[in-house]
Amino acid sequence: MMNFRNSMRIPEDAKWLVPGLQVKRWFALIFLGTVLMTLGVLILFDIKPVFYTMEFIRKIAMNISTEWLAFAFVMFGAGIFFKGWQKTNLSILDGLDNQSLLENLYRRRKLNRGPKIVAVGGGTGLSMLLKGIKHITNNVTAVVTVGDDGGSSGRLREEMGVLPPGDIRNCIAALADDEDLVTKLFQYRFKTGEGLEGHSFGNLFLTALCSITGDMVRAVKESSNVLSIRGRVLPSTLDDMKLVAEMEDGRIIHGESNIPEAHGKIKRLFTDPDNCRALDDVIAAIRDAELIILGPGSLYTSVIPNLLIKEISHEIAKSNAKKIYVCNIMTQPGETDGYTVSDHVNALMKHAGSRRIIDAVLVNDFMPSNLAKKYQLSGSYPVKLDIDNLKKLGVKLFPKKLIEDNKDGLVRHSSNRVARAIYYWYRKQHKKDRNLFLIHKETEKQGCNV
Repeated sequence: MMNFRNSMRIPEDAKWLVPGLQVKRWFALIFLGTVLMTLGVLILFDIKPVFYTMEFIRKIAMNISTEWLAFAFVMFGAGIFFKGWQKTNLSILDGLDNQSLLENLYRRRKLNRGPKIVAVGGGTGLSMLLKGIKHITNNVTAVVTVGDDGGSSGRLREEMGVLPPGDIRNCIAALADDEDLVTKLFQYRFKTGEGLEGHSFGNLFLTALCSITGDMVRAVKESSNVLSIRGRVLPSTLDDMKLVAEMEDGRIIHGESNIPEAHGKIKRLFTDPDNCRALDDVIAAIRDAELIILGPGSLYTSVIPNLLIKEISHEIAKSNAKKIYVCNIMTQPGETDGYTVSDHVNALMKHAGSRRIIDAVLVNDFMPSNLAKKYQLSGSYPVKLDIDNLKKLGVKLFPKKLIEDNKDGLVRHSSNRVARAIYYWYRKQHKKDRNLFLIHKETEKQGCNV
């Protein structure tokens, strides 16, 4: 969305006339009420305001042309109106930042009318996506995996018995208004201190709130209120879900953090316990969604774990929302070695048990010519596009440049480019469906006439 300050080169007071603020109507109501009360008082005291006003106008009209008289009344009335409006504004905004309030009002009204989006994933991929999506709509629900068992989250999970807060923390920070400050605070990691070393402030904050409120959902909700985030962040389940991978060589690997370290091809992923129950709010959000986004992020440890919860994958499959998967740009060593785009899509469909969870796949179609050597050294390569296999899966391809520009040959998703690409695809599909609906209605109408 265009910046409010740059897009509106008009006088300060006139900015209150911008459509969508829902302020002008109330000022007009105040003005009308004042006029009616004044007339009522004058009539009560038998001053005959209408008669004397009309008599005054008649006498003036005898000496002044109608055009000049009308012009004078319009200008005089407008002057009084806007002067009153200005003084009202000054009274309301006394001690406030006028420009900031206008920008917040304008942005909130526009974003509140945005599409209802559900973004499913975890890790840095989901938080990256949310940073861009929050500039398109306030109606976003982030569904976050809770399978993490490594680092600070893993320690808190084991010692405190809470859901891993790491991915949830990243998403809250991404959706916060004051993103830079909140991110620095939430991502701050203690480097010293017995028991504190290695923990991030955000993880400890959520763990403390969880102890105070009784569960992670309420903790996330309260922290979201404190930080004034746009949208919602929800764990996919409240069950103590642990990830288990069956490798093609027969090994069984327990724990999210151990799966990439196993260095083998994953045959299937499942959870322990087997039947984790989805959060009710997650199911309600999916049913109400107009757009569902899967990824980007680690395929087997961030995106697929949410689909292993049967209620979630079932609701996504039967949803009439538009569904798009944001494919990773590079393969991930230990998880998706040698994977093509269709391999990613096929893995999602296989674990969800349905082909109806994806309508299209968004892929990056631009790579830097000086791709950093560190990727090859770590065994990470660009994900290859195999269009024919995608067609067999019934998924449409949507290629766009998704990476940030840099001189070092690093490959990083641009949150704004990804969000804009997704929104463009959604609007295009929505328009196409609307046109088909109108054609269908016209055909029905013609059939009835015949």
